[in-house]
Amino acid sequence: MDVRQVITDRIIAMLEKGHPVFRERWTRAASRGAPRNGKTGATYRGANVLVLWEEAIAQGYGTNVWMTYKQARSLGAQVRRGERAVMCAHFERAVSRCGQSGTNDSDDSSDDRQEVGQARTRLLCRPFWVFNIAQIDGLPSEVFELCTGPAAFPAGPVEGALRLIGGCNPTIRHGFERAMYLPALDEIRLPLPARFTSGEAYCATSLHELVHWTGHPSRLNRAFGKRFGDHAYAFEELVAELGSAFVLGHCGLVDATIEGHAAYLDSWVQVLRNDRSAIFTAARHAGEAFEFILGKQMRLPEELACG
Repeated sequence: MDVRQVITDRIIAMLEKGHPVFRERWTRAASRGAPRNGKTGATYRGANVLVLWEEAIAQGYGTNVWMTYKQARSLGAQVRRGERAVMCAHFERAVSRCGQSGTNDSDDSSDDRQEVGQARTRLLCRPFWVFNIAQIDGLPSEVFELCTGPAAFPAGPVEGALRLIGGCNPTIRHGFERAMYLPALDEIRLPLPARFTSGEAYCATSLHELVHWTGHPSRLNRAFGKRFGDHAYAFEELVAELGSAFVLGHCGLVDATIEGHAAYLDSWVQVLRNDRSAIFTAARHAGEAFEFILGKQMRLPEELACG
């Protein structure tokens, strides 16, 4: 089984539903928090996040907590008969000497090969299957304590967005025709706030550009030109699309519109069709951008006092 291709095909199917549809679905799913493992409490990462978000929305699950069949059994619980699992991907490195790989399911992407002394390592992709806790009977009560979403902000989603933007303290200049981030100047340009349809739309658009801002060489140093060629700019937009879904969900801006944003849907689908590892790369970079922004979130005095 080509695990990467199966998951890539599923992401392409999501994208082909149309820009407003997949953005709304991902953002709404993100508002419930990152998918977590019900036994270990660990969060799922990368493209697995997108797959589990989509499955939760498609099946109407109210939580983002998942576990394998064996994990459920180890907790004295039982997956109900007839329930269907969702496939995710696990990555591990295998080392072979003299460039000889002992397996034929490794990927040829340059991101996946590393040289360590005389050994070559390859990143292998293995499948695993999980069930949502809504599909499992007899779970202990502590599992359901993981079902909380991101913490709500006292003054609402706009407050959460402004605390993220303020914590990063980017250079923002207003008065332009459309929103953009200029790497050469390391500045975000936005229309005047009054030009936006709402405060939520202003924050959503600002956060999208803030994800681009994280890619500057002085921060996360994202560059895709060599691997994606003419599609490098569109691929960076895919990273920003995913990253902003993470950030908007965290803030609770689930209905906000990113205004003046060009659509790159056809380019994204073409990149994913040509490179089955691309969505994994995009999701990883988007997750890193989200963690970077979240790590700089402004905290109120009472929160600092609580440590």
